[in-house]
Amino acid sequence: MPMEWISVLLLLQLSGQFSPGSCGKVLVWPTEYSHWINMKTILDALVQRGHEVTVLTSSASILVDPNKPSAIQFEVFPTSVTKDDFEDLFNRLTSKLTYTPKYTFWTYYSQIQDNIWEYFDYIQKLCKEAVLNKKLMRKLQESRFDVVLADPSGPCGELLAELLKIPFVYSLRFSFGYTIEKYSGGLPFPPSYVPIILTKLTDQMTFLESVKNTMLSVFFDLWIQDYDIHFWDQFYSEALGRPTTLCETLGKAEIWLIRTYWDFEFPRPYLPNFEFVGGLHCKPAKPLPKEIEEFVQSSGKDGIVVFSLGSIIQNLTEEKGNLIASALAQIPQKFLVIIDKIGAAVEVNMHTMTSADLLKALRTVINDPSYKENVMRLSRIHHDQPVKPLDRAVFWIEFVMRHKGAKHLRPAAHNLTWVQYHSLDVIVFLLACAASAIFLITKCCLFSCRKFGKTGKRKKRE
Repeated sequence: MPMEWISVLLLLQLSGQFSPGSCGKVLVWPTEYSHWINMKTILDALVQRGHEVTVLTSSASILVDPNKPSAIQFEVFPTSVTKDDFEDLFNRLTSKLTYTPKYTFWTYYSQIQDNIWEYFDYIQKLCKEAVLNKKLMRKLQESRFDVVLADPSGPCGELLAELLKIPFVYSLRFSFGYTIEKYSGGLPFPPSYVPIILTKLTDQMTFLESVKNTMLSVFFDLWIQDYDIHFWDQFYSEALGRPTTLCETLGKAEIWLIRTYWDFEFPRPYLPNFEFVGGLHCKPAKPLPKEIEEFVQSSGKDGIVVFSLGSIIQNLTEEKGNLIASALAQIPQKFLVIIDKIGAAVEVNMHTMTSADLLKALRTVINDPSYKENVMRLSRIHHDQPVKPLDRAVFWIEFVMRHKGAKHLRPAAHNLTWVQYHSLDVIVFLLACAASAIFLITKCCLFSCRKFGKTGKRKKRE
């Protein structure tokens, strides 16, 4: 075969291998409920692009159902945890998160801490049973995956990636106090104008609010240290055969896909390996099913609103259910919409609200046009993007597969100690230099004063 043709064939092979749509093999370590719902949207898009997607899940998984017809492949490993145990844990955790009174931020998280620790106990047990399953790990090694997609709120994906020696990408909404993003991702969070999430603070803080935000930041910093030591550091060190920590291993993520966008976030610094992909699950509107369309049309001029409690609210108490039903019965609409955004919703306290409180909030949102205007404004901002969030998420996963990582986007902050990161060594050095200069100048001045003083005395004697 002529050399020209060989060159052409090699060029075609290389271009096919590194083209944006070239097929790769993706291993997924999923979490449950809304985390899985959002991640599955990405997986479906990857499958449509021709990639081979394998979800590694336990036999105790709640929403990840390998028996449903799907183009996604599932690798199910046995576990000593039962599905009922796992579901009961989530129900108790959700109940504690929902019904624990928020007298103060500190007391609230102190009270739910035990339930959160229990959740991570379960996750660690699942992780151990996967990693220590030699047959499973051998099969994963032989499959030669190109990338791992995981959610750091349920650790283990990063450990699998390290053991398989492949890069990994994260999909995350947020962590408590932004601790994972800050300490593992290297993302800066100046407490002077970046409020801790769920605190109801804004980027325009008074002095006392800034003090509160700083104290909360320290609180969660201490919280994650306890969380690391309590669960993962020893296990990861044993599994990898070298001393390490959970934070260090999490920090090796190539790309962080953060499921939010600037219509919901206050402006703040972020890094090139962080991509905001909020709204990736949004799809173009489809015609309503016939029975629902008929129901909507029957609502008349008052229209409808939609009532939703999220993906894991299954244990609403009878008392709260009756309270909500009582309020809904007093409005002409047939459903309720709850939108969690400043200026787009009225907040009601789940612990203290009465039927009258909920009814008042409903009527305010329905009858005050400013709420609809704010929602429409946020919607326009969100949709005004050059590339759709889902397409960006897929692009960066493919980017990591094509280039075997994204180390050029990784900040040098990962290689610095806490002292170096905050330039404390430089500050101490400069202070020492300044102190030395002041000391020398002072000594010189004193010496000069003594010398000239002695000279003056001699002249007087003479």
